[in-house]
Amino acid sequence: MRFTAPIVVAALCILVLILGMLHWSGREVDRIARERDRAIVSLVLAQSVERVAHAQESSTVWDEAVRQVHKVPLDPRWLDLNLGIWFEDYAGINEVYILDARNNPIYAMREGKRTRPESYIAVEDVAGPLARRLRVTRTIQKRTNASPAMLSPGQGDLAVIRGRPAIVSLKPIVTDSGTLRQVPGTEVLHVAVMYLDDDVFTRVGRQYGLTDAHYAIAPDSGGSARSAALHDRSGGIIGYLVWRPFAPGSQVTAALGPVLLIVLLLSTGVIYLLASRLARRTHDLEESRLHAQHRAMHDELTGLGNRAMFEARLDEALSRSRRHKSLLALLYIDLDRFKQVNDTLGHPAGDALIRQVARRLFAEVRGYDLVARLGGDEFAILIGEPEDRVAVERICARIVAELERPFDLSGSQAFIGASIGVAIAPAHGVDRTELTRKADIALYKAKNEGRSRFCFFTPDMDVDVRSREESYRDLRVALADCDRHLQVHYQPIYAVEDGRMVGVEALLRWQHPEQGLVGPADFIRSAEESGLIEVVGDWVLRRAIRDARAWPGVRIAVNVSPIQLRSRKFVETVRQVLLEGGVAPERLELELTETALMAASGDVARSLSELRRLGVACALDDFGTGYSSLSHIRDFAVDRIKIDRSFVNAVSTVPGAALVEAIVSLARANGLRLTAEGVEAEEQYAFLKRVGCHEVQGYLLSRPVPAGQVSALLRVAKPGGTGAAVHPAAPL
Repeated sequence: MRFTAPIVVAALCILVLILGMLHWSGREVDRIARERDRAIVSLVLAQSVERVAHAQESSTVWDEAVRQVHKVPLDPRWLDLNLGIWFEDYAGINEVYILDARNNPIYAMREGKRTRPESYIAVEDVAGPLARRLRVTRTIQKRTNASPAMLSPGQGDLAVIRGRPAIVSLKPIVTDSGTLRQVPGTEVLHVAVMYLDDDVFTRVGRQYGLTDAHYAIAPDSGGSARSAALHDRSGGIIGYLVWRPFAPGSQVTAALGPVLLIVLLLSTGVIYLLASRLARRTHDLEESRLHAQHRAMHDELTGLGNRAMFEARLDEALSRSRRHKSLLALLYIDLDRFKQVNDTLGHPAGDALIRQVARRLFAEVRGYDLVARLGGDEFAILIGEPEDRVAVERICARIVAELERPFDLSGSQAFIGASIGVAIAPAHGVDRTELTRKADIALYKAKNEGRSRFCFFTPDMDVDVRSREESYRDLRVALADCDRHLQVHYQPIYAVEDGRMVGVEALLRWQHPEQGLVGPADFIRSAEESGLIEVVGDWVLRRAIRDARAWPGVRIAVNVSPIQLRSRKFVETVRQVLLEGGVAPERLELELTETALMAASGDVARSLSELRRLGVACALDDFGTGYSSLSHIRDFAVDRIKIDRSFVNAVSTVPGAALVEAIVSLARANGLRLTAEGVEAEEQYAFLKRVGCHEVQGYLLSRPVPAGQVSALLRVAKPGGTGAAVHPAAPL
């Protein structure tokens, strides 16, 4: 029993406290609701004035409007359709007046009908001071956070016009392009009057939860209604907005009070536990939603916008460009040599490099321009309303220079570059697909011209793209029947020491239905870009090995692409082809260009090493046109270097002869075999023999010939003269 009274008293105290809190909470909620209503009223009135001003700007910021209002005589019908009657349908504006430079009315519209300009006298007392202030101050109207920025200065106020509350807004009629000269303060003014009738307040009440909202001359002094004074610019009261306040606290208290008396004692604990769990779950879900929303529009690695954000912002920017005839620059950026950094230093270093690139790109543009990462090492930048093309060029030049500076990656310095393709709207299109396509074409051009540079799109690039696409299609047709459309010619290679034919180089020819016999320089690149090079290379290798069976003891040189060497199946393909053809691996020599070899990945080096173990030799084609580093050549286990024809052609000059002699000496010192390409003169042959070149090939000795003629050349004991006998063939 001694515990019962304290428990009962404690329970009663708790019950009284809960009921008191319920009552207090109801009153507090009612107070907050009233404050919210007042805040909504203030916001609605401010937004209403801004909405009228924004509606005016749809026609007042317009070159044609400037011209029309200065025409003599005026075109009333045009003014009706664009500056007068049209505004009633478009924005619900009840009256429109147009004032000349002296603030005299030259046009009037009232309630959807053109009327005499003299009717302006009813609003002159309000609009006149606003017009004078507008001509003097030239200030942009203040806007709310939810409204877009104004395009032109303006003045607005609340006033009683013809005994009715109204919004009066003034806007100058100004040029949107900036090409029409206007003296500040002398523009023609557009005056808009929107009456705040009960219909307006009723609509506002429904939209913002203000029950029974209406206009009254005086506040409601009795009952439960609330009112807010409508003030003009000078602080004077022009009337009151009256509404029946929403009192959620009182309603809740009245509804729940009796129920809580019964339920509260039994369910407080359970409700508390359930509410706590629900709150935690709701919080977790909200955080998850926000995180997912952020990830959907941002790149996780850099924090930049991703492709989804880029496409959305590009559509918005193009829409503005179409409306305002403004410039928009789209930059597509691809990092040069990024793959080498990634392969050399690892993926964590590659990710760190991407983050540093993102920071540098972001630092080179304005705060409202967009930098996005489209994926991998591809970025895009939107430059909104640049001054001109020169301004875009300056930005591109800064970006190229900035990305050429070294990057510090965990104590190592990495050097990359950037190729940039630029397309500008509206000159290059105002459609997202078209603009991005042309920026991509310009980027392709920049990369092909040497990288670390920027290129603007030009129409001739489109022609090149279409030409490449036609080449892709024709090549696919040809590869459907390689034996019919492709041929392999062979250029003999002679030993300088005794004039014997020691090898042939397989040279691919395409029998094009329109262009005739086409050399590899005209289509191999297309094959690499379209992913067809492995099919082409496999066919050439098989054909060359099959033909080589008729020439015992003759070395067969076949050109290969780094793309083929990167394939894990290539080494096995070579082994299988040699086995099927019955040709010893020592007779096969694979040629790879110097630039391609130096830029090759680790997969290429591994393939070359496996081929060497198989017995296949590796030759470096066009030596001297790329890196020309013998240390790199040793790293890749090269057996032979082929001196490029440009050096052979220069042996008649002292510097050219000295350079070739140095190449021969360095190659011999490193145990490398030498073949000189493009020998076309007896003097060249004699010089190469004198300096110790091992082998030669060129038109002096023989042009490329079909397989059937190689056997006949093998029967020639020795090139005549110095030996050399010319064997004419098509100069391909």
